[in-house]
Amino acid sequence: MRAVFGLVLIVGIALAGGAVMMAKNYISAYQNELAKERQARDLVVPTVDVYIAAHTLRYGEALDADAVRKVRWPEDAIPEGAFTDIEILFPSDNAKPRFVLRSMEKDEAIMAIKVTSPGEDAGLTSQLERGMRAFAIRVDVASGVSGFLRPGDHVDVYWTGSLRGAVEGANGNLTRLIETAVKLIAIDQSAGGDVDGTVIARTITVAVRPEQVAALAQAQTTGRLSLALVGVGDDTVASAIEVNQRSLLGLGAVEAAPERAEERVCTIRTRRGAEVVNIPIPCTN
Repeated sequence: MRAVFGLVLIVGIALAGGAVMMAKNYISAYQNELAKERQARDLVVPTVDVYIAAHTLRYGEALDADAVRKVRWPEDAIPEGAFTDIEILFPSDNAKPRFVLRSMEKDEAIMAIKVTSPGEDAGLTSQLERGMRAFAIRVDVASGVSGFLRPGDHVDVYWTGSLRGAVEGANGNLTRLIETAVKLIAIDQSAGGDVDGTVIARTITVAVRPEQVAALAQAQTTGRLSLALVGVGDDTVASAIEVNQRSLLGLGAVEAAPERAEERVCTIRTRRGAEVVNIPIPCTN
């Protein structure tokens, strides 16, 4: 009887120990899961609804509701000008569509700078800032940077011509930088930036101020214009640059011949009978 009692006691102690271990493991696993949940909660980034392109959009296309879709975007990383409200993107009180000004790839955020206002045309007038004017410049393979120009690029404009008749004593041709970092808004009849390959343009259109229009028109009439492509993000300011034939060959400026001192002649007048004559004498002062 005592043996049976002892056996039952041992079995009971073993079962109690197993239950304690199971409870301990359960509590430990619960605490680990709770810690993971708290850590994940700390890593949660607040998001906002942002509208993006549902498919590739090209310059001039009409933007409609089927061309966009809504995604969750990190609140502190929303691009400037992105649309977060469908009512702002497609106003219910304005049935006129928006048009694409800049090409957008699929899943790219729709931004105000890349589309027109409702009902506004996607022509050049929508790309001109206040106070700017569109001016066309004739180009060829050499002056047009071998067809590598694209709308949105910036170029320096050089003038090459002769100053004969304009400046007294001028001789030979001269090349001078007349405008810097001018924005290109169209090539021939294309104002979109999605140009495939090189295009040998005959005319490029730039956005300039009215006084620059006058300068470029005068320069184009009196000489030849050449363009130099400015690199992306290049904010250096080009100084006044002027090259003529002598400076190109390293000959320096033409020095004027020294002026010869005028020889002084001193005389004295005297009368010889009825005749008055001048007689040369040494100058004393």
